[in-house]
Amino acid sequence: MLNTDTAQVQSVGRAMSILEMLADRPGELGVTQLGRELGVTKATASRLVSTLAGHGLVEQNPATDKYRLGFGLVRLAGAAGAGLDLVRQARPVLQDLAERTEETVKLAVLDGDLAVNIDQIAAPRLVVNVDWVGKRTPLHCTSNGEVLLGGLPDDERDRLLREPLERLTRATIVDADLLRAQLLEASVRGYATTLEELEVGLNAVAAPVHGADGDVLAAVSVAGPAYRVTPARMPELGARVRQGGEEVSRRMGYVERA
Repeated sequence: MLNTDTAQVQSVGRAMSILEMLADRPGELGVTQLGRELGVTKATASRLVSTLAGHGLVEQNPATDKYRLGFGLVRLAGAAGAGLDLVRQARPVLQDLAERTEETVKLAVLDGDLAVNIDQIAAPRLVVNVDWVGKRTPLHCTSNGEVLLGGLPDDERDRLLREPLERLTRATIVDADLLRAQLLEASVRGYATTLEELEVGLNAVAAPVHGADGDVLAAVSVAGPAYRVTPARMPELGARVRQGGEEVSRRMGYVERA
């Protein structure tokens, strides 16, 4: 008997096999053929393709009841391409920023209601490195999250700030009005700061990356232990991270307008 985790992994593998079969074969495939090639029952194959169809990754031809690849894959491919291009363009800037600040530098984008780190350059002097790539963090208590939150349309930002804000440390800002004031201050000076709001002993500063359309595309942040990334050091780090964000923005096609 398979445990739940093993069964879920097996289902994901079979779903990926269906996508690969549909990509490799011309035309469309029916549930019976998919089940036979996967070595599963027709009912299992039907559940798998129905799940994929629900996410737009495959679609059923109503005339034949057979399946083909869906346009949801185009959206995913476009998002992946844009993300990879962002990482490529930002990487040399992140490396330079890490060398100049001697702290860990991260690149984050919005993922639903959270920030997700998509690249990181570790501080040169770190002995033990915490890998933040792929980790999702709240918007209200991280510097890169505040940058992304500040870049949202007003109605979307208001929706998020109407939700209860989780307190992760004693320094976490959980008052929506106070957080709005902090976002406004960050917008004026060009960078956001957090002091032990996500984790005790961790401070950070972040600046926006703008896409060619002017929207906030990502956030570049510098983070380190509170004894090194001190409040007194924030203006210097803020200026550097703001310049880094501006350079990545230029590389992504953003032209600042007067």
